[in-house]
Amino acid sequence: MSPEPAQLAFLLVAGLVAGAVNAVAGGGSLLVFPALLAVGYSPLAANVTNSVAQWPGYVGTIAGARHELPGQGRRLALTSGVAAVGSAVGCLLLLVLPGAVFDAVVPVLVLLASALLALQPRLKRWIGTPEPGHPDRLAALLPAVFLAAVYGGYFGGALGVILIATLSLCASDELRRLNAAKATLSLVVASVTVVIFALEAPVDWIAVGLLAPTTLVGGYLGARLARRLPENVLRLSVVAIGFGVGIYLLVS
Repeated sequence: MSPEPAQLAFLLVAGLVAGAVNAVAGGGSLLVFPALLAVGYSPLAANVTNSVAQWPGYVGTIAGARHELPGQGRRLALTSGVAAVGSAVGCLLLLVLPGAVFDAVVPVLVLLASALLALQPRLKRWIGTPEPGHPDRLAALLPAVFLAAVYGGYFGGALGVILIATLSLCASDELRRLNAAKATLSLVVASVTVVIFALEAPVDWIAVGLLAPTTLVGGYLGARLARRLPENVLRLSVVAIGFGVGIYLLVS
């Protein structure tokens, strides 16, 4: 489909805000998904287009948080391999299972992702302050990252929230460094989805061309200004939109 000028402007703004939200609070993809639905894309086309368009945003986030990555080489090497395999499994499930399965599952996934994003502050309080220097609990971390990546390959909304919760529970480090690791794993998952969906899925490359640069800029700015942006306001806005979209898809 060919979006009209007003729809193009709407998607550009959605991509910019989504990139910043991903860097600050997570869940930015829950903004782009309903934006694509609003301009007329089917749920499946909106999902795969959204997944591909998010890739540059993760690059921007990593660029903005690159100083937090040194010393995490072993952690990232182990979890990235697991994330790549899990993402491929999720993508293949999306492409192999009937479209009716996706139509039935995606409203539930949107609502669950929105609920998880709403609970993120409480999760942080339950997790407590990470203690640097302790070894990562790999027996729990690697399977959890694999399952999160399967989810990310299949749908991906609020993947960053799932990953940061997983890392915070299973890896011992400062939260700002784990946030940079989350961005790296999100990029791994997104990279796999880009390759597979580009070959086999109904990606709308016009929309990707619009969204990709803005998610890149938004991700970079969000990572650089994470401590100044109103995280709670962003989170609550995304949660409200996510619940609205989930309920709409459930009843439509």
